[in-house]
Amino acid sequence: MTDGKMEAVSSFAKDEYGISAATVEAMINYGYVLLAIAGADQEVSEKEMEWLINHQTKFGAPENVIELYKSFDYKNADIKELLPNIKVDVATWSVPPNLIYHAIHMSSADGMYAEAERAKVRQTAKILGVADDIVLTLESLVDMERAVVRMRKALFHIDTLS
Repeated sequence: MTDGKMEAVSSFAKDEYGISAATVEAMINYGYVLLAIAGADQEVSEKEMEWLINHQTKFGAPENVIELYKSFDYKNADIKELLPNIKVDVATWSVPPNLIYHAIHMSSADGMYAEAERAKVRQTAKILGVADDIVLTLESLVDMERAVVRMRKALFHIDTLS
């Protein structure tokens, strides 16, 4: 698929995750796993896809990677095959909690965290060795972060209806 060469990513990736480079294959597979999880309810909604594209664009994924997400057959994806090639330039960055955190964010981006999505998050967490209490904590963290954003927008009178 790719040559495994590390590609520079954005300052957002450095600031948020401590990552300055990742392989193109890692960016592709990371997005594909997120699509497979968010699509567990048989649909990746427009808001879920928008979340993925916005996040990966901020991360520094090139446009050709973003385009691959749009045509990926997430309904037939094998998550176990996609996971091994998610590599970045920092040995201390851990795929499991980050991937589960982002899967929760993406799967609930449309305002619904469907039971099928929740089950797929838990199934993927088990594959990755993420304990149930950590998954619950990550779900709570996503909820809390969204609440803080809503409070900030209310305080600063940011119109969120548009």
